[in-house]
Amino acid sequence: MTFRFTAVADGVHVLREPLLDVNVTLVVGDGAALLVDTLSTAGQAAALADAARAVTPYPWTLVNTHHHFDHCFGNATLAADPPRPVYAHEVAAAAMRDRPDRLRRAAYEEMRSPQPALADELAGTTLLAPTHTVHTETVLDVGGRRVVLRHPGHGHTDADLVVHVPDADVLVAGDLVEQSGPPAFEESYPLQWPDAVADLLRMATPDTVVVPGHGTPVDVGFVRAQHARLVELAWLIRAAHTGGAPPERVAADSPFGARPGLVAARRGYRELDGTP
Repeated sequence: MTFRFTAVADGVHVLREPLLDVNVTLVVGDGAALLVDTLSTAGQAAALADAARAVTPYPWTLVNTHHHFDHCFGNATLAADPPRPVYAHEVAAAAMRDRPDRLRRAAYEEMRSPQPALADELAGTTLLAPTHTVHTETVLDVGGRRVVLRHPGHGHTDADLVVHVPDADVLVAGDLVEQSGPPAFEESYPLQWPDAVADLLRMATPDTVVVPGHGTPVDVGFVRAQHARLVELAWLIRAAHTGGAPPERVAADSPFGARPGLVAARRGYRELDGTP
């Protein structure tokens, strides 16, 4: 297993893992580095470490954009020996610390049909919880570079972090923005997701490079278009719920397709009904 980083801006590199099309971002400063997300397994994380070492010899700090397996299950390999700081939103950190078995089971169930070999690895993965938590915003000094970790509100999950590298004009969006497929709504807050992306866009300039959770880095125009579709979907959910229509009505009109639309509608209905 061999991975390779590609530069997307000065001192900012992106690695695209081929199995699930997950992005990892490496920010290199003067004598220090930052790795955003750690992939799915110990094997993937070891290959990721080799790829990072091919770019820089500097010690790294880690950030998890959220607690889904493909973004954080490599923590133990990349941060345990020697110990390194790991940042995540406080809700994501609590999930990894307090409910590792639940996260492993969910990962196994998600992957056992499409990727059974990966599912078996996930079931035995050691989880390392973040050491530092973010509530709303934390600013890091990465070798003289200012890097902002920001929770823009509920969206893909209740624990998303955006990583902003202002001097390179790069935003790492995690799964709040998706390029290689539709957004994943299984643990989402579809009525609030548009506001989270709007918060992200307020950090952007016309030239910002946005690194999505999965797929090719995109420009601000792509993010604005996805934001418009999220706004449309949230409106459809509210209107259908108010009119007493079933979630399937939303699915039929969803700008992201029927299956994601149905998942989003059911999540949105529960939110509007005040049920967990």
